Amino acid sequence: MEGDVVEQDEERRTSAEFVYQLTAEDFEEALRARALRVPAGRAQALMAPLMAAVGVIVLPAGAGGVSLPVWITSLVLALGCGCWGSVRGLRTMARRMSGIMEPYGRCRTVADDHSAVSTGERGSFTTDWAVHKEYLETPGLFVLLSGDRSAGIAVVPKRGARSPADVERLKAILDRNLKRR
Repeated sequence: MEGDVVEQDEERRTSAEFVYQLTAEDFEEALRARALRVPAGRAQALMAPLMAAVGVIVLPAGAGGVSLPVWITSLVLALGCGCWGSVRGLRTMARRMSGIMEPYGRCRTVADDHSAVSTGERGSFTTDWAVHKEYLETPGLFVLLSGDRSAGIAVVPKRGARSPADVERLKAILDRNLKRR
């Protein structure tokens, strides 16, 4: 009996516990951070403005050319629309990801050096650290990434920490098991 209590105390000191409900804002922050720090995320974010600019540059040449003011105005409008489309797409993706996670309800995640176990109101799953290649940290989140070419992410909001020590413990666990981006 006493051995079980000692083992549970040791587990609490070496694991981190978070209780939270994911929101669209969490996913938007995670996707924005991924777009800034990961090559695949940057490519995804820049694709719409780049394609709009290429269209404005290439199409007038095939149509026999246009005057310089029309070309510059078209380029500025195309870049603006492309940037707006990228931001809009990111927000739409964040809302969809939030909608996927909504049925799980309030989640409890316990992470240690072996894995992270997440239990929601309607399901649970265990994630071995080998599934994720790296992580990044934002002011409000830990974002686990599945790799450069993959869009797979897992989000753990810092606001869900049971104590400030859990944030530091999770950071230490992630540093030991994943590459920091």
